Amino acid sequence: MADDLFKALADPTRRTILDELTERSGQTLFEICARLSMKHRLGISRQAVSQHLAVLEAAGLVRTRREGRYKFHDLNTAPLRQITERWLGPDSPAPEESTP
Repeated sequence: MADDLFKALADPTRRTILDELTERSGQTLFEICARLSMKHRLGISRQAVSQHLAVLEAAGLVRTRREGRYKFHDLNTAPLRQITERWLGPDSPAPEESTP
């Protein structure tokens, strides 16, 4: 699961999609495409955005739900919490400063 998560986070376009879902969860593909185009000036096709969303969904970062003919995309931060708990547990010592 961690491999899928890191793969999903590695791409800047997918991180931008996550930023948009953080700002407003529950968007349709059309809404996400419009925000990427207008706000971020990304000239990316609906098919490409759909493929990015599929990668994010496979990593567990995006959940989808259908209402009628619409498909809504919601942010799921649970996988990110699992990663932080893996390395930044509650009893982890404070990071030491490196000396040059």
